[in-house]
Amino acid sequence: MLTAGTIFTGCESNSGKTESNPDQTQKSMNDDEGLQHMGTTMMAGDTIMDYQNFKNVSENKIIAFEKSIAQLKVKIAAGEKDTREEYSKQLASLEQKNKDMKKKLGDYKEDGKDKGAQFRNEFNHDMDELGKAIEGLTLKTV
Repeated sequence: MLTAGTIFTGCESNSGKTESNPDQTQKSMNDDEGLQHMGTTMMAGDTIMDYQNFKNVSENKIIAFEKSIAQLKVKIAAGEKDTREEYSKQLASLEQKNKDMKKKLGDYKEDGKDKGAQFRNEFNHDMDELGKAIEGLTLKTV
């Protein structure tokens, strides 16, 4: 009986709080609408979540490339002396490109609807090219 009374009382007090504060509910709804509006103007019809997803995926790719580069450094250091210098130069170039991509992603600020889509297309293309170059170097050193 005591447990049932406690649950019943708890339910009443929570429902009373929600009903007694309709302004808070309206404020939350207005905040959500504001975020949706902001999102639609931010990325050419995309939402803020779409841009954040793009950014998260891109950051994860950059981290994966950093790990691949670190693994390649170990392989190259253990490799034959005559190929070590050539691969080290190529790897240094790829490492710099990866750092540049990381900086480009971090520095990007939305300027307009069309520029957001253009930036993402170019960025994805450059990331794909970098990934292919790292993969190509991996295949050479294995």
